[in-house]
Amino acid sequence: MRFSKDFAAVCRMIKIEHSVFALPFAFIGAFLAAGGWPGTWNLLVLTVAMVAVRSFAMAFNRLADLDIDRDNPRTQGRPLVTGELSRSFTMWFIAGTGVVFVAACALMNPLCLLLSPLALIWSGFYSYCKRFTMWCHFVLGSVLGLAPLAGWLCVDPAVTLPAVLLLCGVTFWVAGFDLLYACQDHEFDRKRGLHSIPARLGIAPALAISTFSHGVAAMFFLLAGWAASLGWVYFLVAGGVCLILLLEHLLVKADDMSRVNVAFFTMNGVIAVVLFFGVVLDLILTA
Repeated sequence: MRFSKDFAAVCRMIKIEHSVFALPFAFIGAFLAAGGWPGTWNLLVLTVAMVAVRSFAMAFNRLADLDIDRDNPRTQGRPLVTGELSRSFTMWFIAGTGVVFVAACALMNPLCLLLSPLALIWSGFYSYCKRFTMWCHFVLGSVLGLAPLAGWLCVDPAVTLPAVLLLCGVTFWVAGFDLLYACQDHEFDRKRGLHSIPARLGIAPALAISTFSHGVAAMFFLLAGWAASLGWVYFLVAGGVCLILLLEHLLVKADDMSRVNVAFFTMNGVIAVVLFFGVVLDLILTA
């Protein structure tokens, strides 16, 4: 019984359900690098690595932000704040997931192993960015933007144009929806002296930057398909993704933030999964 409670608390701390954002993009990179099925082993170690590094980053963020989360009414139910999980347990969890990530990268190829410490450092660095720059949303975007590049490198240890374009697309995509999410805390962040775009510029400018970011993301997704020589199936699906992004911004208004969770989680999770299946179908039908 105790184990199930602790496990549930860990899952809430790292928001395990949000893995749907990054994992499909890692798979996109792997499938594109292979030109089809990347192999069961590659997908297995890639999945372990992605879950591990995301768990590392989320736990690190919760520990780094513990003092902030204690003061923010929206985050006072988080396991570290309530005491369901201890600081010492979280530090051991961070160390353990970091080791698992490096081990999974070692099972990929030497380049992935070499780059693994840099990925961990960058994942942890994000947690401190809102203390000194309002562009923290784009740093977070670049962390998740590593997913398609990681998937590509797992299969083919070479940096290519499609992988870089996907990295850019995911960076702007994540930054765009993180801006929506950050609007919920704009008053708290401003009072606390934190540097989010909604806190520094206001909600309306933040929504405009979010819309612009998603437009740029859509452009990069289309360019990535072109660079990877994908066909009409992918571009049809990518066009649908652009429509989803548009609908997302119709849901959120400066004077009505009640639908932020719908825009943040449901629709962005759909985007990642739909784009992945668009790539797979295109590779199958145009093979």
